[in-house]
Amino acid sequence: MYQFHKDGTLPQNGEVFVFGSNLAGIHGAGAAKVAREQYGAPYGAGMGLMGQSYAIPTKDQYVETLNITHVRFFINQFCWFTQLFPEKEFFVSRVGCGLAGFKDEQIAPLFKSAKNCSFAEEWREYLE
Repeated sequence: MYQFHKDGTLPQNGEVFVFGSNLAGIHGAGAAKVAREQYGAPYGAGMGLMGQSYAIPTKDQYVETLNITHVRFFINQFCWFTQLFPEKEFFVSRVGCGLAGFKDEQIAPLFKSAKNCSFAEEWREYLE
């Protein structure tokens, strides 16, 4: 049902690159920097589809980690988006599990209703 990729790899077939961001849209490090440099995520835009990327906020406008309840809200929005646009393919990085400091087991299960996604191999045990 789910597809998986090696963490740290990048989309190869035109998928939308999904990354953790901050609400200020400062894409200066980690997957957010990759999204800015390679997939069209502009400074100042901290959530949603932009270019060939999709930002899921895991930090606030002051670049402080959001509460898991807020992160869950933004992930739910993404999952809904994937269902509205079944023609798109999504390459999901380990959103929130790097600079934001969440654990894989906290974040991965929140993506269970997402469609047309490839996830990091580290999330397999939480999604299957």
